[in-house]
Amino acid sequence: MKNVFLTTIALLLVTTFTYAEKIRIKEGDLSALKGEKKMNVEYSYSDMEVGKKTEQEYISEKKEAYNDKEKGRGDKWEKAWVADRTKRFEPRFKQSFNDAADMQIGNNPTAKYTLIFKTVYTEPGFNVGVMRKNAYIDGEVWIVETADHNKIIAKLTCEDCPGRTFGGYDFDSGERIQEAYAMAGKGLGKFFNKNID
Repeated sequence: MKNVFLTTIALLLVTTFTYAEKIRIKEGDLSALKGEKKMNVEYSYSDMEVGKKTEQEYISEKKEAYNDKEKGRGDKWEKAWVADRTKRFEPRFKQSFNDAADMQIGNNPTAKYTLIFKTVYTEPGFNVGVMRKNAYIDGEVWIVETADHNKIIAKLTCEDCPGRTFGGYDFDSGERIQEAYAMAGKGLGKFFNKNID
C-alpha cells in the first residue's frame, strides 16, 4: 500500500512539473534589454480565439445560454469576462513576471522598451467536481520601443500556459484563467533572465 501511495505521488509530481509553458524566440533577440531595470507593459486581446470559436462567438453563446436560464445572468457574466482582464489576469501576470525576473514590468511609460503580451488563444477549461479540464492560454510577446511601437526588438511565442489552483477548487473560469496568466508571467520572467546577454 505504501509503495502504491509513493508511486502515485511521484507520478503527480512529474505530471505537475512537466506540464509547463513553452517559450520560443521567433524573431530578433533580447540583448537590447541588457542593463534595463524597468519595462512598460501592455496587453492585447484582439483576434483572440476561445475554445474553437472567435471570442465574440464564445461570448454570444455563453451570454445567451446564461440569460435563458436566468434573466440578466448572461449580461453580468459578459461584464465579468471582460473585467477579469484588468482585475485578475494582468495583475497576476505582472506580479509573477516581477517575482521571477531581474527586470520589473508595469505602468512605466518613460521606460525605453515595452512588453506587449498578446493573448491569441484561451481555453477556459471547466470544473464540475467529478470532471475537470484545466484552463490554458497561448500568447505572443512583442518587445518594442516605447516611443515607436513599429520598432520591434523581438517577438516570442508563449504556449500552453496551464491554469488551475492547488487542490482543484477552481470552479470559476476566471480563477483558472488567472492562474494561466500567472504561469505565463513566471515562465517569461525566468526566460528573460536566461536569455538577456
